[in-house]
Amino acid sequence: MLYRSFVRYPGGDPRHPDRDYLVLSKGHGVMAQYACMREMGWLNDKEHIERYFGDGSDLMGLSDSRTPGLEVSSGSLGHGFSVGVGIAEGLRRRGTDQRVFAIVGDGELNEGPIWEGMLFASHNKLSNLMMIVDANGFQAMGRTDDVMELGSIRQKLESFGFETADVDGHDQGALETTIRTLIDSDSPRPKALVAKTIKGKGVPFMEHDNQWHYRHLSAQDYEASIEALRAEVAL
Repeated sequence: MLYRSFVRYPGGDPRHPDRDYLVLSKGHGVMAQYACMREMGWLNDKEHIERYFGDGSDLMGLSDSRTPGLEVSSGSLGHGFSVGVGIAEGLRRRGTDQRVFAIVGDGELNEGPIWEGMLFASHNKLSNLMMIVDANGFQAMGRTDDVMELGSIRQKLESFGFETADVDGHDQGALETTIRTLIDSDSPRPKALVAKTIKGKGVPFMEHDNQWHYRHLSAQDYEASIEALRAEVAL
């Protein structure tokens, strides 16, 4: 949806100097971004998709900035957002209308660089920056509330000077409306969207099950997942 409606790439070029920036700070989610990049025509099936995560492939298991369309090398969580803040500051100084969208995880909010970056963004009134928090309540080692309780993410972001909204992260219509409202706001503050999501959404045996943070799909798991997702789309 970000690619379809908000992130601008003049001429469809992922390296165009006047592009917007989509920063995947939660770099382990890069597989979903690869799927989008394929739809954008940036990845060739034979050279890329079929060799994903294999020897000699350009497509790693984490976001790698050497691949056109990926803006940061992320995986050391917390750092990608700070890079995005730096990009937004550079664009502000250049006086362009380019925007930066930085996607972070709620578990990633445990990292200090996130909050340091937010302080910098707020102080410098980076209204061209939007943080999108994937708030699914889980992180690598368990529930976020058990590892390090965050309380109200929205209230914390607001206290750091961000214009903030929350939304059902699975409702594309609500997401699009809320993002558009934040973009069109006249406020000089940086923006934040807390997208409340369900880990494994759409696949019943994966939903709310944190073992799928690391588990690989067997052929049988894959077929069952595709069947479940097709049934949900048909509803």
